[in-house]
Amino acid sequence: MTSFVLATANAHKALEIRSVLAEFGVEVADRPANIPEVDETANTLEGNALLKAQTICRWVGGPAIADDTGLFVDVLGGAPGVHSARYAGADASDVDNVNKLLSELLGVPSSQRRARFRTVIAVAYPDGTSLTVDGTIEGSILEEPRGDQGFGYDPVFAADDLNGRTLAEASATEKNSVSHRSRALGALAATLAR
Repeated sequence: MTSFVLATANAHKALEIRSVLAEFGVEVADRPANIPEVDETANTLEGNALLKAQTICRWVGGPAIADDTGLFVDVLGGAPGVHSARYAGADASDVDNVNKLLSELLGVPSSQRRARFRTVIAVAYPDGTSLTVDGTIEGSILEEPRGDQGFGYDPVFAADDLNGRTLAEASATEKNSVSHRSRALGALAATLAR
């Protein structure tokens, strides 16, 4: 059985990653508590995901898996993009980030609120090799949050694949069947099976 150490300490992401990869027979172990957060200093999702996976791999001496996710809003030129987690500042909460996004889109008609989530998954091995895969989901940004599931921008992201419901209105099973992260993890599983 394939196994990795998770680079993320985000409980929501860890749960999604563990849940999806379990379906493919891939085990993931929690990041040891003594490992500090990795500074995401790259200017791309690929760069940040690789940085995190390679750092954790060096710390634990075994294969590590990391992700980086961004919300890309067309009318904002792709923002918040790679800065999605820190859009409203370094210590911003999910609510802070959503509020900043909604304020940036104030007055923008629904037809111009197209967006996509993109996740890049990186795996790093002790021999120095690594790989990345990605997944996306298309949708639109609503004018106000809907739903109480999920995290991050989920309450304002109306997914095309959910017939306009937000990711926060979907059950975990529904979300995992269509989300950007599950698509990237599916791509990873397919790559590992080769």
